[in-house]
Amino acid sequence: MSSLILLLLFLVVMICVGIWGMRKTTTLSDFFLGGRTVGPWMSAFAYGTTYFSAAVFIGFAGKQGWGFGFSSLLIGVGNAVLGAMCAWLLLARRTRRMTQNLDTMTMPEFLEARYDSDHLKMISAVLIFVFLLPYSASVFKGLGHLFESTFNISFDFALIILVAITGIYLVLGGYFAVTLTDFIQGFIMLGGAVTMVVVLTYKAGGLAEAIRAVKANYPVHVPPAQQPSVITVASLIFMTSVGSWGLPQMVQKFYAVKNERVIKSAAVITTVFALVIGVSAYFTGVLGHVFLSLDTVPRLANGKINYDMIVPTLLSRHLPEGLMAVIMLLVLSASMSTLASMVLVSSSAVTIDLYKGYLHRRVSDRQSVLMMRVLSAVFIFASYLISRLQIGFIVTLMSLSWGVLSGAFLAPYLLGVYSRKITKAGAYAGIFTGTSAAVILTMILGAANSPLAASIAIIIPFAVVPVVSAFTPGVSEKTITKAFA
Repeated sequence: MSSLILLLLFLVVMICVGIWGMRKTTTLSDFFLGGRTVGPWMSAFAYGTTYFSAAVFIGFAGKQGWGFGFSSLLIGVGNAVLGAMCAWLLLARRTRRMTQNLDTMTMPEFLEARYDSDHLKMISAVLIFVFLLPYSASVFKGLGHLFESTFNISFDFALIILVAITGIYLVLGGYFAVTLTDFIQGFIMLGGAVTMVVVLTYKAGGLAEAIRAVKANYPVHVPPAQQPSVITVASLIFMTSVGSWGLPQMVQKFYAVKNERVIKSAAVITTVFALVIGVSAYFTGVLGHVFLSLDTVPRLANGKINYDMIVPTLLSRHLPEGLMAVIMLLVLSASMSTLASMVLVSSSAVTIDLYKGYLHRRVSDRQSVLMMRVLSAVFIFASYLISRLQIGFIVTLMSLSWGVLSGAFLAPYLLGVYSRKITKAGAYAGIFTGTSAAVILTMILGAANSPLAASIAIIIPFAVVPVVSAFTPGVSEKTITKAFA
């Protein structure tokens, strides 16, 4: 009952925030970037809550916590240092400055303006809309499993509830609503994550006893031949940390900051937030070796371990109802912020980059905002359909999305904000090689090695882009001067 009451209260708050955001949203810039007026705390929490979702708490924490043991904690540390701190310090200032100089709001718009290309925007927009869908579906899938185990309701009905909650506040309020809810949800995530770890550790007999039990049980549950190699662990750290630099929904947070003075404070806040959330999530997965055995670990119909259900099973069996309600809100908060950012970026890919950019250049801001709202609803419904099909493990779905999008965009984006010598042909080469490498390698290496496939796809364009740029005509001096002003 307490879980249901908290859920209803949460829903009411989200609707109120959506209505408030709707009143503040009059232009396309308001809806997508909050008018570029977001301060350090809200910027940091927006980045951090977008970074971590149900896919991390449920899918990654369950699979890597069980399969990697204590090595999985390195992923959480890597996310904080590389994915949060280094991203803000290396990318935020140059990104905000260049996107303002070029008057761009989206990744496709930026690539088009930076490289003087008529078609980069179209190609990028299609990639974003198509390949953010499996990422969004993986988040819905993780939430559906948690709701299923918490409320004893069907997976399908849980998804319908989640679609309704996400759609209402996002479609109404846009970025203003997203940043405010991210701020609220960030504190729920911090409090819930710490409490979850403390209670589970206490039930395990204390930290020392929990560590001893994991060390004793891990080799039994995961024989040495099945334990991950250094390359496997490193690829996951790289994909989930450096790979996040090229994701459009993460980069968007840099466009929206109020001014450059915000960046250092936001970097510190985001790093602390990511460290607490990342380590807490993976440590919870590791504790599966304390509370579950090979006989009690959830399994699929074919007898294989159902990694997506490890954490929901662990939490529902060993946390009191009141705390389980808080944890449910923690994961819901993490996921809704991630979903909101992905939906905004995906709907902008069609509205700003395709429709307004190519088909109807004179469309008004009012019409654009309406179209963004409609497409946001369409994207949410499409994600629901994919997640309902129960295609693959969460980790596989996320790896495919991260591999394609970061493989396509990171090299042209990162090299483009630092170097004047990167050419249009180099950018095209980076996008095509990154995308094709991610898809082909995932098919060749298989689902089990999807993080490695994604990591390789992200790295390859960093060799291709400079080589192609060295032998092709540069971007006009006028564009370069404007971009680097």
